[in-house]
Amino acid sequence: MSDSIVIIPTYNEKENIEKIIRKVFSLPESFHVLVVDDGSPDGTGAIVRRLQSEFGGRLFLEERTGKSGLGTAYIHGFRWCITRSYRYVFEMDADFSHNPDDLVRLREACMAGADMAIGSRYIKGVNVVNWPMSRVLMSYFASGYVRLITGIPIRDATAGFVCYRREVLETIPLEQIRFVGYAFQIEMKFTAIKYGFNVVEIPIIFTDRTEGVSKMSTRIFQEAFFGVIQMKVNSWFRKYK
Repeated sequence: MSDSIVIIPTYNEKENIEKIIRKVFSLPESFHVLVVDDGSPDGTGAIVRRLQSEFGGRLFLEERTGKSGLGTAYIHGFRWCITRSYRYVFEMDADFSHNPDDLVRLREACMAGADMAIGSRYIKGVNVVNWPMSRVLMSYFASGYVRLITGIPIRDATAGFVCYRREVLETIPLEQIRFVGYAFQIEMKFTAIKYGFNVVEIPIIFTDRTEGVSKMSTRIFQEAFFGVIQMKVNSWFRKYK
């Protein structure tokens, strides 16, 4: 039985899902994988079901109807994991923008005392490959904006490559996490820090997807931009125990 599970949310990831699953299972440390698929019309779920016969007891699939957003997919996965005996719960994209080899480093950081370990693009300069400069600048300055508004000392606030100790997910009231796009990542980091958890950043190299289609949109960016202000204001009226 592994004490670590990687949640991979998917929507139309048929080009990547089998490769990323096989890569995770090839690592020297033992990880389980939970795919949360939002009814992908391209057959992503069917690929995972086929692989379950090969990786019995290590690969799990939760299928939802309709595309409901990144945040709700992760919260669905968190709740699934909390009811089981996993000690370390990971977020990771399906498209290899996050290097699965770094799962081991994030886990080691939590084993060494971190409550939440973030795979960070901006600890040692800007470690991003294959992004246009416009997107690099948008992401980099977005994290600066988050630090300015919220006061949290996180260099990569929108990062989606994360390891949580289960105590973090048991403490944060997941039903109160309101954002569904990339602002979800900001809200989880902000809330973990407000609850007093030890949040650290581990430098990684982020490589943009080479297959499949990006899920970034203007609406998602706007949610993050305006949502940060609302999140900070709401925190003034909320008690963190």
